[in-house]
Amino acid sequence: MQITKFTHSCLRIEGAGVLVVDPGAFSERSALDGADAVLITHEHIDHLDPEALTEALDRRPGLRLYAHADVLAQHPAFAGVATAVEPGGEFEAAGYQVRVYGGRHAVIHPDIPRIANVGYLIADGSTNLYHPGDSFTVPEDTTVDTLFAPLNAPWMKLSESIDFVRAVKPGRAYALHDALLTPTGAGISDGHLERLSGTKYAHVAPGTTIP
Repeated sequence: MQITKFTHSCLRIEGAGVLVVDPGAFSERSALDGADAVLITHEHIDHLDPEALTEALDRRPGLRLYAHADVLAQHPAFAGVATAVEPGGEFEAAGYQVRVYGGRHAVIHPDIPRIANVGYLIADGSTNLYHPGDSFTVPEDTTVDTLFAPLNAPWMKLSESIDFVRAVKPGRAYALHDALLTPTGAGISDGHLERLSGTKYAHVAPGTTIP
């Protein structure tokens, strides 16, 4: 399993097949090139770019899309290629075993209604990775090899990310949801995670492939 981190919250996983998670408006459209399946954690534009998905489907009609039913209800054009998922579910996508966690987006503000958000544990038989979307849901029933931890967002503070990594206890962790930070701010947050998260942590540049 090779993981390529694209800008913000987008991951491209290659090995058994090509699986892309959260190709949003902040990420490069090239992440979708040759993709067999796409996983969407929630409806926000930085995680789901409908125009980019439409273009990818035009190029590759066999592409499959997986998302919560609330997300799919907003995009009827994808009905023919989409499968609804929910927390507790398991399925196969692009040759990987996927388990679904979570349920709700983290609180942005009490005045803003919470929406559906799911996290995905993606495994290929020898290793796995976990993408939580916009949440700190801990997959308590499994061991996580590679965790992608949100670094900055309107709905979080850094101490929550540190505690999230500590709770998951992964073999290693990488930064996710990082496009809103300046390099100076990212450096400060990275330093805290390196010292306090309890595991090997790295913040990689977009386009970096992680073996």
